[in-house]
Amino acid sequence: MSSLPELQALIQEKYGLDPSQLDANASMSQSGIDSLALVEFLFAVEDHYGIKLPEEDSSVDTLAALAQVVDRIRAAQAA
Repeated sequence: MSSLPELQALIQEKYGLDPSQLDANASMSQSGIDSLALVEFLFAVEDHYGIKLPEEDSSVDTLAALAQVVDRIRAAQAA
């Protein structure tokens, strides 16, 4: 199961962005999330899921890519 819907809900909660207006494959900066807000959002994702994003995955810029990283980490934890 993809974490994308949860990430969309989290971004709506934190930044008031309507998930239906967000293109999951577009850069989050195009959605009005600057680099500082993106870093804060990544910390919120880590807290929400109880995970640690690897350094090499900290440069993700789309919700779809972030969902793939989160899903991969959660699957590894479940195994």
